[in-house]
Amino acid sequence: MTLTFKEQIYAVVRKIPKGKVLTYKEVARKVGKPKAYRAVGNILNKNRDPKVPCHRVIRSDGRIGGYRDGNNSKIKILKKEGYLT
Repeated sequence: MTLTFKEQIYAVVRKIPKGKVLTYKEVARKVGKPKAYRAVGNILNKNRDPKVPCHRVIRSDGRIGGYRDGNNSKIKILKKEGYLT
């Protein structure tokens, strides 16, 4: 069975350990679509599955990027997980 693009993204993001992050570009590259980083962001923005830690995906320039529950929430979670101090 072949996974959909969305399922492939979710599979990659589920493997990001606490305290670590990937960029939207890195996620896109890992699913074989290196130019689809905007699509990765759009898909993760619609994520409602708590098992997909989409807060662990950031922009390539090191900035936090968007988050469905707001950037302050994303920052708080990343601090709690030890990525941000």
